[in-house]
Amino acid sequence: MYTTGIDLVEVKRIKKIYERHGERFLQKIYTEREISYAFSGREPFGRLAARFAAKEAVAKALGCGLGKVSFKDIEVLSKQGTLPEVILHGYAAKIFQEKGFTGISISLSHEKQVAVAICIMWRG
Repeated sequence: MYTTGIDLVEVKRIKKIYERHGERFLQKIYTEREISYAFSGREPFGRLAARFAAKEAVAKALGCGLGKVSFKDIEVLSKQGTLPEVILHGYAAKIFQEKGFTGISISLSHEKQVAVAICIMWRG
């Protein structure tokens, strides 16, 4: 059995929130590794927006949304030349396990104006 989640985020929305709230925003939403990755490239706000969308997509695939799990319970890591990886922590990991999921895949994309993420989880 499969379940999916998808989300779309405007890059300028993430940039405006960052400009208004700075580090407080980053620390509330992203892990240190996500922040480091985002600011290691030329498009940090595209990378941040893609990770924000990914967190939403993963929460939707879990069937609970971000009201029940923390943004930081869902970590999305990328390394040059490899597929992005989702690492679940806390309550998100507990839901994943309780629902019997055995795998998770994420795909991210961002352009100048928008970022999108789709998540697929499966059992067996």
